[in-house]
Amino acid sequence: EKPSGPQAQATQVLKKGDSQYRRFTMISDTIGPDPAVTEAIQKGNAVVFLDVSLGEGENETLLGRIKIELFMLDCPKTCENFRQLCTGEFLVNEQPTGYKGSTFHRVIKDFMVQGGDFVKGDGTGQKSIYGTTFPDENFLHRHDQPGMLSMANSGANTNACQFFFTTAKKADWLDGVHVVFGKVLDAESMLTVRKCEAVPVSNQKPRIPLRITECGEL
Repeated sequence: EKPSGPQAQATQVLKKGDSQYRRFTMISDTIGPDPAVTEAIQKGNAVVFLDVSLGEGENETLLGRIKIELFMLDCPKTCENFRQLCTGEFLVNEQPTGYKGSTFHRVIKDFMVQGGDFVKGDGTGQKSIYGTTFPDENFLHRHDQPGMLSMANSGANTNACQFFFTTAKKADWLDGVHVVFGKVLDAESMLTVRKCEAVPVSNQKPRIPLRITECGEL
């Protein structure tokens, strides 16, 4: 059986271990240069990705890949923190440390999907490549469309590892409070964010683990 094309593969929900799951990973990594990725890099930005799965063990299913354009020229410090936590370049006790294996712990439909707490997993953990926290870099970008990538915080100048994707048309009450430093790159990636947003929750916590199974830089 031949795959029906990279876009069709990317929008399926696939079980880990299935040949289709392996085929998705292989195709998504070998279909050649992505024009959107190339364009972002030519602008001087970086592009990273998060592969997201739902469930655990034999019941784990791949939701898809989120490609993210990081605004390296506008927010270099914030972007470098996120980039290294995606690639595993950040080491703790000589071990790669970052988002791989961490979960999205908070989902609010029509607002946002939050994750990145690889320290405690519940929204209380803090760690960055610069120390526990680092200051707000700037507020050049706004929460003015779905798919904006922004730093979660516990007050001014408390950026660390946690982040969120907006799913609202706009969330302007966050402007000047949370640092926007990137955006979801394309419609296919935004579909994966929407799948995350649709997961059943209890008190804003996904009832089924929503996990970053792989991440890195493109």
